[in-house]
Amino acid sequence: MSLRDFIKGELIDIVEWLESSTDAMVWRFDRPDNEIKNGAQLIVRPGQVAVFVDQGTVADVFEPGRHVLSTQNLPLLSTLRGWKHGFDSPFKAEVVFVSTRQFVSNKWGTKQPVMTRDPELGPVRLRVFGTYVVRVTDAESFVRELVGANSSFTIGQISDQLRDLVVSRFSELLGENTVPVLQLAANYKDLGDQAATRLVPELEKFGVELTKLVVESIALPDEVAATLDQRTRIGLIGGDMNAYAQLLTADAVRDAARNQGAGGAGAAIGVGLGVAQQLAGASAQGMRAPASPSTATSPPPFPMSAGLFIGVDGKPHGPLDAAALAQRVRDGVLRADTLVWREGMSAWMPAAQVPDVASLLGGGK
Repeated sequence: MSLRDFIKGELIDIVEWLESSTDAMVWRFDRPDNEIKNGAQLIVRPGQVAVFVDQGTVADVFEPGRHVLSTQNLPLLSTLRGWKHGFDSPFKAEVVFVSTRQFVSNKWGTKQPVMTRDPELGPVRLRVFGTYVVRVTDAESFVRELVGANSSFTIGQISDQLRDLVVSRFSELLGENTVPVLQLAANYKDLGDQAATRLVPELEKFGVELTKLVVESIALPDEVAATLDQRTRIGLIGGDMNAYAQLLTADAVRDAARNQGAGGAGAAIGVGLGVAQQLAGASAQGMRAPASPSTATSPPPFPMSAGLFIGVDGKPHGPLDAAALAQRVRDGVLRADTLVWREGMSAWMPAAQVPDVASLLGGGK
């Protein structure tokens, strides 16, 4: 016997897995020719199980702890190999370590919006996002169905498949759901639990359990969300459309100040003011009941020319009547190139191009 053979015979093999990656689910024990010494020690740490595979067949599964590998604790492998009276020489077998800890913070979300019907909003499209937690509960099924002959296996190798299953079942749940869209936020936990329950039979065949499915957000398309925001704003001011028109005017001024270069601040302000004034006028006409000629007790107010707004330092000032405009001319504030606007104008224009204002400037000179 050579010295090498003597030393080899005296050594006690240690079979173990020191996990070095947080996303590793499986690691196959690397041993030349897959030879394991009879009497070797198998160390299975908490959060692991060790699966013995003999010629493609799962022979034994060891739970956490320290195990001596012999015919006494390898009954299935002994039966497969026909070892009726024990064995003394090294034997060949594959040892596959499987992590049974929970793999957290796995992202999922719908690639395309899910169409559903809301009792108040009608047909709507929803985007859903969240996370899920998964773990291996049946190492034998997991090795047989997913791992195969791979030397290692990570959560990333099944994350796409798990995500697609989660999205599919959650989309079905949304389609059947009768909770209004505006109340979904209060039901995130229930929806997540229901979707996780639906996935149980599909994941069981892979030896995997979905321990937690978290719904982080269910979002409406941007344009629908913007419309709901506007409705909320109207509700906050008591449904007063004139006040809402003033709010739109303030928004237009703010946006124009942020975008000085695109078409000029005056033009942007003018468009915003025009929309707001038209909205206010239309609202006022819609809410005002027409007076009956036979019941009128006094004549309506004498018509006056609409007040004029002037742009000063990128901000609208007004409305101003003729006397106030004349004073602005004398002060040098209102000049031929000053932008002006009144109700009915589609955009702000230089004062010299508005006839009645130009007359105050001496014909625009």
